[in-house]
Formats: sequence, C-alpha cells, structure tokens
Amino acid sequence: MTTAVCPGSFDPFTLGHHYVVERAAACFDEVVITVVVNPNKRGMFSVDERIELIRADCADLPNVRVDRWTGLLVDYMRNEDIHTMVKGLRSAVDFDYEVPMAQMNRELADVETIFLLTDPRFAHVSSSLVKEVAKLGGDVTPFLSANTHRHLAARIAGERSI
Repeated sequence: MTTAVCPGSFDPFTLGHHYVVERAAACFDEVVITVVVNPNKRGMFSVDERIELIRADCADLPNVRVDRWTGLLVDYMRNEDIHTMVKGLRSAVDFDYEVPMAQMNRELADVETIFLLTDPRFAHVSSSLVKEVAKLGGDVTPFLSANTHRHLAARIAGERSI
C-alpha cells in the first residue's frame, strides 16, 4: 500500500488544500492529512476543530484520513513508516520555500517530497489571506467549503462581539 502525508496547519482548510489532497488521493492508496501543531502559535481554530472541519471537507475522499503531530514531521513519518510527502505549490515563491525543506527531509529521514501544482483558481489563496479578508468583511465563499465558511463566519462574529 502506498501512503503519502499532506502536512500543514490548515487554519482553515481551503478549497486549494482540498484540490491538492484530491489529486494526491488519486495517486496513492492512502493520504494522511497531518495537522502539524506548533505549540507557540494560537490559530483561529483549535487543532481538534481543524481536524473535524477537514474530515467533513474530505468526506468525499474515502482513502483520506486526518491525523495530528507536534514536532518534526519526519519523526511522524518514521513512526508511521511513510516515505512520501505531498506539498501543494501555488507559485515559484512556494517552490523556493519548499525545496530546502524537501532536501532536509530527504537527508534526515529518506522522505521524498512530491510537489503538485494547485488549480490556478486558488493560486493566490492562503489560509492567512482568507482569514484577513473575512475579518475585514470580504467575501471568501469561493475559497472555502460551505461548512468551513459557516464556521469561519461564526468564529469571526464571536471575536467581534468580545
């Protein structure tokens, strides 16, 4: 069985993320979306909330599961005996950022990284930008599932009422 990890913080999981995961799911027997936890960062959504949102958004992909990890991702991959990572690329900027990490992961744990280009409709979309636009009242519905959009809108409304 071939398995690949798609790592990220996914705060929130966008349609660009879904596109990359869907493409990876067509190439591998199993894809593990791994929510990588940075204990020094506080996201808009808790890790548990992100996992539930991702599970809902990927319910249409039967060979995809969601997990979490704190620490070096290559340690997770060693523990799970997974040797392939899939990363989405939006532009050359992403490529320049990702290549040194891919090379380091290969050196540290013999992990091969496969890069998939995102759909051009999502080439400008990032979780950070989606949150910023949404907080300022912009329409981010083209970039999120209906479920994730509902949760994002509710979270922002709650933050504004504090």
